[in-house]
Amino acid sequence: MAQLVYRRYGGSLQVDIPDFNTLTEAVRIPATQWMALACPMEGIACDPRFLALMDADGNRRIRVEELRAAVDWTAARLKDRKGADAGSDVLELAALSDTASNLKGAAELVLRTLNAPDTTRLSLEQLRTSDKALRDAGKNGDGIIAPVSLPERLRPLAQSIIAAFPPLTNRAGLAGVDVGLVKRFREERAALLTHLGGRDAVFTWGTASLEQAKRVHDVAPLLEGYFVQCRLVAAQPEAAASLRLRADRVEGALGDLGAMGKAANELPIAPPDPSGVLVWARLYRGAGYEKLEAFHQEVATPLLGDGVKLTDTAWRELSAKAEAILGWQAKRDASALHAVADTLGAVSDEDLDAIEAVSREDLSLKPTLDVIAELERLVLYQRWLLVFSNNFISMPSLYLPKRRALMEKGTLILAGRKYTLSVLVTDRAAHSALTGQGTTCILYVKVMPRDAADAYEVAVPVTAGRSTELVVGKRGVFYDVDGKESDAIVTQVVRQPVSLWESMTMPFMRIGAFITSKVEGLAASGEKDFDASLESGYKQTVTAPPPSSAPAPAPAGAAPSAAPAGGGIAGVLAAGGIAFAALGSSLAFILTQVKSLTLVDVITAATILAIVVMAPAGLLGWLKLRRRNLALLLEGSGWALNDRLMLTRGVATLITRKPKLPKGARVDHVDLVRGALRHTQDDDEAERMSLGARLGLTLLILFVLGWQVRVPVTEWLCTYHWLSEDACRVLLPKLVPTELPAGAVPVVPVTPAPAPAK
Repeated sequence: MAQLVYRRYGGSLQVDIPDFNTLTEAVRIPATQWMALACPMEGIACDPRFLALMDADGNRRIRVEELRAAVDWTAARLKDRKGADAGSDVLELAALSDTASNLKGAAELVLRTLNAPDTTRLSLEQLRTSDKALRDAGKNGDGIIAPVSLPERLRPLAQSIIAAFPPLTNRAGLAGVDVGLVKRFREERAALLTHLGGRDAVFTWGTASLEQAKRVHDVAPLLEGYFVQCRLVAAQPEAAASLRLRADRVEGALGDLGAMGKAANELPIAPPDPSGVLVWARLYRGAGYEKLEAFHQEVATPLLGDGVKLTDTAWRELSAKAEAILGWQAKRDASALHAVADTLGAVSDEDLDAIEAVSREDLSLKPTLDVIAELERLVLYQRWLLVFSNNFISMPSLYLPKRRALMEKGTLILAGRKYTLSVLVTDRAAHSALTGQGTTCILYVKVMPRDAADAYEVAVPVTAGRSTELVVGKRGVFYDVDGKESDAIVTQVVRQPVSLWESMTMPFMRIGAFITSKVEGLAASGEKDFDASLESGYKQTVTAPPPSSAPAPAPAGAAPSAAPAGGGIAGVLAAGGIAFAALGSSLAFILTQVKSLTLVDVITAATILAIVVMAPAGLLGWLKLRRRNLALLLEGSGWALNDRLMLTRGVATLITRKPKLPKGARVDHVDLVRGALRHTQDDDEAERMSLGARLGLTLLILFVLGWQVRVPVTEWLCTYHWLSEDACRVLLPKLVPTELPAGAVPVVPVTPAPAPAK
């Protein structure tokens, strides 16, 4: 009995399964200690036939009990388990136990069939080659023989049998016949031949009997109705008057062809005769007149020999014979062999016996071929069971960079990084709804193979770098587990912090994005308002009436008119000036406050602000990074997991990598673009600013500089009497005389004039 060892992989405790003997013990541990309880068959990188054989209930999911049953079945048939330890698809016949003696005989049969030089071992390729050869030779073990597997003389008969009955398909996918189908053919053939033997007794009208019977059946409703009317008139003579149309009905139908035709159809085909005799000459020219007249000339007269009349008794006999003929024909047509009825007499019992013999011979191979199928199961279990268990009971391959887990689809190269873990996604909406509850950044990538294969989607965890560089629509390259290269495009991003630094700086990025969006919105709104103001001012200017040459004087005592509302270009310029003044005041206030601080104060304030914002964000980010779990990635794809697959820092660096430069490579720090730019500038004419633009920029710089020193310059000009007293009072209204420098002109406060009444 092997001793079980539990190891830690990325913080998860998992049982170590190094060989098949350990596996036989590992499947006995409680299911609560397994990493997985169930998994889908889709997205598993192994032989599909192996998964189909494992899926005992056919629900396309592998469960705990199915894996246990497969391990027990394999262990009972292998006494030497070295091939299972190595995951070999070559079965050594000497490794089979006594329980597998029938499998050994089947393996020897396959090797003899293939004329293999080595009869001590059987590979999966040889097994499948022999199976195909047996199928192509018509040896399926199900007793269903395709026509191509029969002698040439029996093929037409087999094809006739297949065409007559619902088809049977053998293991090779070909339609064929078996003993049961031949037996049914014999029974149907005997019944149909007996029925055909009574044809002459029914077809009393010769070769035209079937056609004449159809003509009789065609006019039967008209003639049956007429003879019933005759019996009614015979029993009650006054009923003859009721069989005629009323006068008002005829008058109402006049002028309407449809109504007249419908009324005519309700009349008898001829005057009812109480004696039950139809005189052909007395037929009404109603809707069925032509049909009845043709029946009279072509059917009734030749068969009855009376071209003048048709009695009720003669009609009954004629109708009975016609129904017998039609009934016989219907029974013939209902037979499964009616299409080959004319050739049934040529079919011999010897040919049917020969087909049955071939079917029984093929059926006798069923035990051997069933054993060959079980032999394929054993070879596949030897090849894949240990590998599958190390991806189901435990999952060490998910954490080891040198090994590939079975659920992995390949490697994604995107944005300068290598993402080594990806799983198949069949329903992105359901998968993203589950992974969105976690704290791991997930990329959903559509993979488009270059060999015209169907595209598929994979989920890729991002565990290092920066998630802000990953956006929907970004393209990359995907390499599947077989190394095939495919185009890849990002279709969705479940964004979460990837690193501690990103979680700490993410608030600033969100603030920046918020401010940028608001500024852009305000700018766009301002442009619209400015355009609207310009348009309004232009319209007011264009549509304003011209001023009168001599305006009438305002009457005495009248209140002054209200000032015109601001509008047009003047209003726009005024509003722009006010906004510019407000902006300048704000900037001046900020600069004044900043100038009052020392460099140490600025650095301290910035540091405190960064700590206040980044510390909580960093703490939350650290907690999120500690709770990253890969289990949601697999559960979204249909896996049922017991334990969390914690994403530690070491595992994160294995999943998302940025390879270094090749060993021995040297980095040349010279920027070659600068040299190219110098050569280009020598050949091209430089794009310089115009004279007006340079002059405007110079004036703007001078204005800004002058604005910063306007107060001391003004004080100096007032001190040395470069400006008048009135100008100094206007420019320095808050400066009292005692505060002026020595020799300055004292400034006398001036009482402002009263504001005009509005």
